[in-house]
Amino acid sequence: MKNRIDIVGMGPGNEDMMTAQALRALEQADVIVGYTVYINLLSERFRKKETIATPMRREEERCRICFSEAAKGKRVALVCSGDAGIYGLASLMYEIGGDDPQTEISVIPGITAANSGAAVLGAPLNHDFCVISLSDLLTPWETIEKRLIAAAAGDFAIAIYNPASRKRSGHLRMACDILLRFIERERPCGYVENIGREGEKAVLCTLGELRDAQVNMFTTVFVGNSGSEFIDGRLITKRGYQIEGNSDICGNDGGQKAV
Repeated sequence: MKNRIDIVGMGPGNEDMMTAQALRALEQADVIVGYTVYINLLSERFRKKETIATPMRREEERCRICFSEAAKGKRVALVCSGDAGIYGLASLMYEIGGDDPQTEISVIPGITAANSGAAVLGAPLNHDFCVISLSDLLTPWETIEKRLIAAAAGDFAIAIYNPASRKRSGHLRMACDILLRFIERERPCGYVENIGREGEKAVLCTLGELRDAQVNMFTTVFVGNSGSEFIDGRLITKRGYQIEGNSDICGNDGGQKAV
């Protein structure tokens, strides 16, 4: 039989927001490998398994550990927050070991911050949207700027990952300044910190207010499109339905009326 590595998207980290497939992969694993913060987010039943943690910016080492442990005959689970294929380690794992005939790699999808954060705020991504990371550790800032301009020009709703860190404290302000060249200051926006974790905080604001927001690496930011509104304390991006009238949405029998 081939060696087996599951690359597991663990969502925010708590079991309520993991898929059944992800939970099953963790239960079947002999060893769980991951970034120290993600290993610590696992529930006690999984931390009783053999775990191997590495600090930030040791991603390649983490991936190679997986192949080394799999070569010993162990079933390995590599945990990534959110979804492993969205700013996760799925692609790096294939780059390092995709040609290894002895190892089978399987990607287990997870709930990414764009999904979970959007649900907290309402429905900010209910039409065409894009996801952009402001981290310039692996992507030149000039490329990030081009993508922000293209998103604004295309009137996409935008989910922004990695808006700030200790070394990148001004990146969100820079991004907002770029967007403000094309988008009005009053554009509805919002952000969520510690999505699905202790200390979760959600804030609604305009693009002009977002420019001065204090955020961190555990924050996901949402910028609406031209059809976005604040409705009943939520950030909503309209799909384009022509609603006949609020008074007619529900019939006398309480059933929902099709629109």
